Amino acid sequence: MDRRLVGLLLIVASAAGFGSGALFARSAYEATSIGFATLMAWRFILGAAATWLWILASPRRRAAARAMDRRMVAIGLGLGILYVGNSGTYYAGLEHVPASLAALIVFVYPAMVAVLSLRFGRRLEGRRAWAALGLAVLGSILTIGGIRPDEVPPPEWLALVALSPIIYSCWIVLQAWLTGERSAGAGTAASSADPTATTAILNSGAAIVWVLLATAIGQPVAPWGVPGAAWPDIAGIAILTTFVAIVGFTEGSRRIGAAEASLISTIEPVWTIALAALLLGESLTPVQLAGGALILGGVILAQTGRRRAGTVAVAEARAVGTAEAVGSVEPVLVRIADE
Repeated sequence: MDRRLVGLLLIVASAAGFGSGALFARSAYEATSIGFATLMAWRFILGAAATWLWILASPRRRAAARAMDRRMVAIGLGLGILYVGNSGTYYAGLEHVPASLAALIVFVYPAMVAVLSLRFGRRLEGRRAWAALGLAVLGSILTIGGIRPDEVPPPEWLALVALSPIIYSCWIVLQAWLTGERSAGAGTAASSADPTATTAILNSGAAIVWVLLATAIGQPVAPWGVPGAAWPDIAGIAILTTFVAIVGFTEGSRRIGAAEASLISTIEPVWTIALAALLLGESLTPVQLAGGALILGGVILAQTGRRRAGTVAVAEARAVGTAEAVGSVEPVLVRIADE
């Protein structure tokens, strides 16, 4: 199957997984007395276990994990600690912020990633891609603006949730760099870490930090201290929102680049608010529906630009260091990208 198509499908699956997390969390909070630190600790304990089992099931993935040197392992653990900041601000905020609103606040991150990728990764190519990003961000703004005034939570909890996309944007760019993304394209670095192995280490590091944090603030971590009714939601958030979502995003972004992966991920709030309406009874306004339509329109627009074989040629030429090939093809690509 085409590498780009596989990347797109992985990002769509990742977005659906991430988008389901708010629903699992809200369900657990409303049905049980579980705290966000306990929820996060078990999210990453089970998510890490699932990722390691996935690695052990394949000789290729086992070899990739063994090939990671100490430096890559240390960076992977650092990414896990950084992800604690992202997940902590988001899921702590969900105790007071509606799931649909929280999901949409987070979606300023594609614009942040696009800007960071200008310097550190594979940039969005052409005016069409940037226009698509603009539509997606505008759609998120409209949907946030569609929240009724009587549903707006206290500003301190909104501010907490607003920290999440800032931390997440940095995490995306750093994990993309670790798994081989450079300005020449995604997965072009000669020395890079396997995305799945990186995710296993990341989830393990996050699990350790969350266990320590939960213990420090007095929330239970032992299985018998977790409400029995919370386990289905914990399992859902561990498998779909951690294993599937993070592995899908790291594998997908390695194929299409972090900036475009973030753009495609803007379908996540559409998924979240639709599920919130169906399962939690959170109603949607016409403005929110219009915002969702703009988000989907931006994603579709991003995939309808004309792509020619020369784009692939440039990435491959850069990856093997053939500057002459790049020089002969790149001027043509600049004209195509600006169409």
